[in-house]
Amino acid sequence: MNSTATTAASDRKKVARTNKKALQRKETIAGFLFVSPMLIGVTILTLIPIIATFVLSFADWNFVAGMNGLKWVGFKNFANLAEDATFLKSLGNNALFLLTVPIYLAISMALAIIINKNVYLKSYFKVAFFMPYISSVVAVAIVWQVLFHPSAGPINQFLRSIGITNPPLWIADPSYALISVMMISVWVSIGFNLIIYLAGLQSIPKDLYEAADIDGANGWLKFRKITMPMLSSTTFFLLVTGIISTFKVFDLIAILTKGGPLNSTSMLVWYLYDTAFGNLKIGYASAMAVALFACVLLITLLQWVGQKKWVNY
Repeated sequence: MNSTATTAASDRKKVARTNKKALQRKETIAGFLFVSPMLIGVTILTLIPIIATFVLSFADWNFVAGMNGLKWVGFKNFANLAEDATFLKSLGNNALFLLTVPIYLAISMALAIIINKNVYLKSYFKVAFFMPYISSVVAVAIVWQVLFHPSAGPINQFLRSIGITNPPLWIADPSYALISVMMISVWVSIGFNLIIYLAGLQSIPKDLYEAADIDGANGWLKFRKITMPMLSSTTFFLLVTGIISTFKVFDLIAILTKGGPLNSTSMLVWYLYDTAFGNLKIGYASAMAVALFACVLLITLLQWVGQKKWVNY
């Protein structure tokens, strides 16, 4: 009797384990079926193009000629990049464009602190500053194109009215074109960063400021010892995303300057696009994309290592 009962119990356990495995298998299959549209989309639209970019960076290929025109050149594309004056100019312009990030972060933080504490109609100012960010880039570019017009633009007319006889030509002048685009980028980016900083400010416990008031701390001390450290994680997030976005600047350049005048506003993404779809040099453009990926990865890693010294979680 005991052996029969033991055998029956063992059989029931085996059946239960088999049923459990079958149920887990069905749940796994069902899960994959649910996420398969997303996986297929990511694979076709993201992973395969990334892999193709790395592969084609070692080739000389004009896609109009088809696969028969594909020639493997090894590291020749990367060697040519080191001697390409336009590529180096675009890389330098991107490096200068990075300065827009700390500028609009500082302005956004200052505005967020002011709006959070000392301003009525806060919702109005949130919407007003956020509107440029959500507006069409084409509309923004056209508005600033009118403002920066060398002769009829309101900016130069104002400068002449205050005694400046030869104001800058702005986007028509190689010396001021990149600065003009940077100014537009700062103006557009303030709204998004302002909203994020406002959310970060509202998460800071009020008790910290009350304790600082009791200890006699002034406004600057509270900002330096409470606000800045408590917003450091928010600043780190905005810094990383902001720097990455500067390497993706394309729409403003395409509408306003098309890289000119004299390549003064040429950026890596614009030069990559012009090389790939203007000159049909897919392999060379892929090498630029790999170089762009390396730049963004290196800067992000440096930020990630450096954040351990100043970011408080």
